[in-house]
Amino acid sequence: MSIKSDNRHLYLQVIDRLKRDIEGGLYKEKEKLPSEFELAKELGVSRATLREALRILEEENVITRRHGVGTFVNAKPLFTSGIEQLYSVTSMIEQAGMKPGTIFLSSATQNAAEEDIRRFACMEEEAIVVIERVRTANGEPVVYCVDKVPEKILPDTFSHGRESLFKILEEEANRKITYAVAQIEPVGYHEKISSILDCEPETALLVLKQMHFDEMDEPILFSVNYFRADKFSFHVLRKRI
Repeated sequence: MSIKSDNRHLYLQVIDRLKRDIEGGLYKEKEKLPSEFELAKELGVSRATLREALRILEEENVITRRHGVGTFVNAKPLFTSGIEQLYSVTSMIEQAGMKPGTIFLSSATQNAAEEDIRRFACMEEEAIVVIERVRTANGEPVVYCVDKVPEKILPDTFSHGRESLFKILEEEANRKITYAVAQIEPVGYHEKISSILDCEPETALLVLKQMHFDEMDEPILFSVNYFRADKFSFHVLRKRI
């Protein structure tokens, strides 16, 4: 059926039509779309118009185009959060109505490295605890976490069995995290982490690096979290001033 029904640019109409078809279940998640020739013929547009629409849909992470293979529908993110809102990974999973879990990988205590001294404003002889975990949602791995905490901050009762470091620091160490300075970076396939998270080769990762501060503006937790981009979507509210 042709989509030539309004005065907007044709590629915008194609984008809306394909999004409706995906939302309506005509094209399912991870399913291959018809060829460009077939889609262009079905929609009544040129292949150049279709390619422009597909280019924008790929930028919006709605589809993935694999050279020489075809175009596939991306899975819709399960977790969406404003980057200006500070939630623990546990809270994000719970808010999506799923059960959070943890696969503990390792924990080590080491002397503060140069970057730790700068981040935590600590002395070289001070010990830093480095914790590596995989966070799961309903048993599926979704986030790879590397957390650094000065050993002096952690309570004597610290246990890796607890899900949320935020709660441990607040309830057992009496150090409430109030804000964080964050940096987010997209990365492609990571040889180690992508396989741990059961990512397909084309699945990107979103790396969120955060330094967390307590009520006294003291840095108490540095985290590097690798989120599956097909499971998580972050946005930010920007206001004109």
